[in-house]
Amino acid sequence: MSLKERIIRRIAAEGPISVADYMALCLADPVDGYYTRDAPGLDPFGVKGDFITAPEISQIFGELMGLWCVDAWQRLLGSPSPVNLIELGPGRGTLLADALRAARVAPAFLEAARIHLVEVSPALKRRQRMALAGMDVVWHDHFDATPDGPFLLLANEFFDVLPIRQFVATSRGMAERVIGLDETRRHLRFALAPGPSAWAKLLPPALARAHEGSMVELSPAALTLAQSIARRIARRGGAALIVDYGPTVSAPGETLQALKRHLRHNVLEDPGAADVTAHVDFAAIASAAEAAGARSFGPAPQGEFLARLGANQRADRLKAGLGPLGAAEIDTAVGRLLDPKEMGTLFKVLALVPADAGAPAGF
Repeated sequence: MSLKERIIRRIAAEGPISVADYMALCLADPVDGYYTRDAPGLDPFGVKGDFITAPEISQIFGELMGLWCVDAWQRLLGSPSPVNLIELGPGRGTLLADALRAARVAPAFLEAARIHLVEVSPALKRRQRMALAGMDVVWHDHFDATPDGPFLLLANEFFDVLPIRQFVATSRGMAERVIGLDETRRHLRFALAPGPSAWAKLLPPALARAHEGSMVELSPAALTLAQSIARRIARRGGAALIVDYGPTVSAPGETLQALKRHLRHNVLEDPGAADVTAHVDFAAIASAAEAAGARSFGPAPQGEFLARLGANQRADRLKAGLGPLGAAEIDTAVGRLLDPKEMGTLFKVLALVPADAGAPAGF
């Protein structure tokens, strides 16, 4: 029985489900989830996959993340040893492999670092083992399972896959958008739950005051994770760098989407066969983290952040000695990361650091 058939049976028996429950099933169903199914050769990244992320575009991205970690370890944390180096959703392992290569400029950091990856995909774990061959790596299913202690955390395009709830502002309050069945009871469709939703109490003021008819989104999972990270920062010392796409301030609007073969896909079609994401509410994450004891910086546009870290200078060094074709490839890749018309503005960078720490690199 397909995942869609199982979802239809569940709704027929129990009633409509939330968008958050639907996202969780699409992405993490033990058998048919987009990230958890264990199909041979499964790889959602790259030209032949469904999407491409910054580490796969240029090695410069991962290298700068590694140097950011070295600087934060030395300047903000006081060079603790050991220090847990945690990545959430490591993809193919490309980012961390590039980061650790760049971190060779600080041998003491590499000696202190203990690598912990949060990953639920069996197929991607295999790719990560290959990319990080020869390194001592421990995998975990979620952040709270990683060991306590001083830490550095990287999360590139991880928060956008955390389940969201959707609400529509009505004359009776915020009604939750749910997923039910159409008249034939063979297809999924969106609907509104009757009456105001208790979950709406978690909405930030900017969204709670949305005009009637507006749709707003909330990710309780993202807020919970931000609070967990912040509490550990406050208790044990640490720094986190979150890179993802979304607005600078909380704003109404529907951002739920599915991607398949680099194209938009109907969210309710073929659950489990496409990546389902939503824009990250950076303002809400920063607010949750600060309430839990951390200090936030940003969000800064990705292009500006990478430029401040030296992306253009690194590109020039990589181009030295290359012919016109090789240099043009590097320019194109860096342009995708920095250009406001590409990823430079849509993607943002948020840092979480101890409450008494100064500004981290790039901010």
